[in-house]
Amino acid sequence: MSAIINRRDLEFQLFEVLDVEALTARPRYAEHSRETFLAVLDTAEAMATEKFAPHNRKADEHEPTFDGQRVTMIPEVKEALNAFCEAGFIAAAHDFERGGMQLPVVMAQAAFSLFKSANVGTAAYPFLTIGNANVIHRFGSEAQKKKYLEPLLTGRFFGTMALTEPQAGSSLSDITTTATPNADGSYSLSGNKIFISAGDHDLSENIVHLVLAKIPGGPPGVKGISLFIVPKFRVNDDGTLGQRNDVTLTGLIHKMGYRGTTSTMLAFGEKGQCHGELVGEAHKGLSYMFHMMNEARIGVGMGAVMLGYRGYLASLEYAKERPQGRAPTNKNPADPQISIIEHADVRRMLLAQKAYVEGGYALCLYCARLVDEQRVGTGEAVTEAGLLLDLLTPIAKSWPSQWCLEANSLAIQIHGGYGYTREYPVEQFYRDNRLNPIHEGTHGIQALDLLGRKAVMNGGAAMKLFVREAQQTIAAAKADEALAGYAAELDAALGEIATTLQALGPVLAANPTLALANAVLFLEAFGHTVIAWVWLRQALAAQRGLQDGIAADAAFYRGKLAACRWFYRWELPKTRQWHELLRSLDDTTLTMPHESF
Repeated sequence: MSAIINRRDLEFQLFEVLDVEALTARPRYAEHSRETFLAVLDTAEAMATEKFAPHNRKADEHEPTFDGQRVTMIPEVKEALNAFCEAGFIAAAHDFERGGMQLPVVMAQAAFSLFKSANVGTAAYPFLTIGNANVIHRFGSEAQKKKYLEPLLTGRFFGTMALTEPQAGSSLSDITTTATPNADGSYSLSGNKIFISAGDHDLSENIVHLVLAKIPGGPPGVKGISLFIVPKFRVNDDGTLGQRNDVTLTGLIHKMGYRGTTSTMLAFGEKGQCHGELVGEAHKGLSYMFHMMNEARIGVGMGAVMLGYRGYLASLEYAKERPQGRAPTNKNPADPQISIIEHADVRRMLLAQKAYVEGGYALCLYCARLVDEQRVGTGEAVTEAGLLLDLLTPIAKSWPSQWCLEANSLAIQIHGGYGYTREYPVEQFYRDNRLNPIHEGTHGIQALDLLGRKAVMNGGAAMKLFVREAQQTIAAAKADEALAGYAAELDAALGEIATTLQALGPVLAANPTLALANAVLFLEAFGHTVIAWVWLRQALAAQRGLQDGIAADAAFYRGKLAACRWFYRWELPKTRQWHELLRSLDDTTLTMPHESF
């Protein structure tokens, strides 16, 4: 088996659960087929294995350095990214006319997940570039598209998003970077940004920063934020590079993981010569940037899944090969030791990892499939896909960041003492994944968004839609004797969510501080319910596979059913206690005096 993916699982998710072949009936994807989809996955897996995975450890041990003039990193990073760009993966989901593959988003995301699994630090550069290009494609002027989009989609330019400032952190309403209009229609930017991933390097001819800033005289807070294109090198109208823009790298930040990705502190306009271009309309920058941020949030969740997946595959292989101990019924020290996978507690940890990573994978791919429905669907389906995405994005970001990190912890545990050493890869997977609970908004921020906005917006329209989708799965499962019990449990879990929202609704209106104090718990409870739903979808597909009688896949399908059973027996029941605590309006965190900590 590959070290970066179980291809059987990926193809199961795509073709048996999500039915991506059905997308080829849509005009946009009519030139594709199952064969072209598989060819893309084959190419991505081979390139990820041969070009990205080999330097994953080396990039971790030899992180980028800055000598005050330029950033230096190991050459393998550029070699891998050149191959990635030449293969056309940056433009995978874009139109043929723009040099893209015109792939469904779900297929583009599936292919890119293999690069994240192989080397998340190197994959971060195209990940940010793809998001950057998508914003310019959607909101930029025709002139901006001509100047920046083609170089971004071919990998001549790489992109970033520059939001965070030292004094503001996650509170974007408090940013102080300014953009002053110039007579020629450009803007002069001044300010500082921090924790800007991929903010400086020599991997491409240019770096295109998407920068949040405020135009003097605009509205206060987030209503006064605008979005600007600020390149490292100014770009002439004919696409050639001009002079160096006034964007300065003031230092690199050294994180515990993602060490191959430069994390930077940037100064804009220290010499008063930082020129930028306004994207779209003034004061609407945050809504434009949220297009990239929401895409990035699902991408962060996918990255967390793939790091968890790497740890799972590594610990599974180790558990099969590592002999230690004997069965509890065998007291004879002369008998040979058994592989640790024979021990019940090791199987528990492997089952937990399988449930977390394959459940998270199913959710992230489902969200990508919703993006396709937004793009090529018709009528009400487009609106419904958008509503579901709004509701599920906080879960797709946060649930894998928490529970696939737990999978990495379990992978270390299975390795025993070796798991804590640098001679085995699982400790790096954990360090890399530990960043994802922070990337693109903390659990607390996602929870406030979910409970304070998404779950109750438009009279709870998005939540009602999710319940409708889940009830369809429940109805199908009730017709299968082996799955009917899970259907009843999922139905009960949905009822718990409804009861909690009914209890919290009036409190949200009257005392939002109290209602949102334990919002993270709602995020976890709803997240577990969503994952229970995607596991029931997988169980239904596995049952169909078993009924088709393909002997070679029987063990795979039984594994899916066992993981579903584990999640329903071990994880979903936890949500009942969480809901009880939420409905009690526990105020312990609010009433704890500061001086008592």
